[in-house]
Amino acid sequence: MQPLQPQSVNTQSDIELENIDLTLGNHASRVHVLNDISLKIQSGESVGIVGPSGSGKSTLLMVLAGLEKVDSGKVLISGERIDRMSEDQAAAFRGRNIGIVFQSFHLIPNMTALENVAVPLELAGREDAFVVAEQALQSVGLGHRLSHYPAALSGGEQQRVAIARALAPSPAILIADEPTGNLDTETGGQIADLLFAKQQEYGLTMVLVTHDPALAARCGREIQVRSGQIHAASVHAIQSRTDEDTVQAEAAQ
Repeated sequence: MQPLQPQSVNTQSDIELENIDLTLGNHASRVHVLNDISLKIQSGESVGIVGPSGSGKSTLLMVLAGLEKVDSGKVLISGERIDRMSEDQAAAFRGRNIGIVFQSFHLIPNMTALENVAVPLELAGREDAFVVAEQALQSVGLGHRLSHYPAALSGGEQQRVAIARALAPSPAILIADEPTGNLDTETGGQIADLLFAKQQEYGLTMVLVTHDPALAARCGREIQVRSGQIHAASVHAIQSRTDEDTVQAEAAQ
């Protein structure tokens, strides 16, 4: 069987937020969650979003995915105004363009790993849904766990299934909300390695929210969010493991 080879619908996979405002709640409990946020993310870039609990970083991620409507401002994904779309239009757009990985996996408990990954493909009308789903699971090292239900999988394996599900429809953009938050340090490190490997392999635009500074530091850019605003941004020098090994070897000589 051939390995998964995503070919994105859109060659353009940039993200742009312009003057985004969002309030949630009613009357006295109304909270200004995002306040005049503007942000551009280039195609193929990896961006880590960090900040304290309640800062608005996860809400920002949901806005990027079209899962949260804004009060004002523009949200352009791959050149299209997702903020102007209906719920059905936004869902269809996500299915074609955006893969999402959540902290809590969100697997369907009465479906096997293979069936979980096949679901979004079937919803998109893919006749080869199960073939592509199997390829996706093989690509994340779970070709031997196709028929297992989530309860029979470890936390790390469940997150691998979730990553396979996100990648199977061949998105141009991968969004991850605390992807290692429910995992121990070693397993979390393996999942982080997998995410960045797939981002590089497929040339994805990747945006992730995390409390882990080490994970954010692996991204090409880090954005700090506080009180619903972008507080600071920094660019990281990205060095592959091969480059690091070469540097270490030269230093030892």
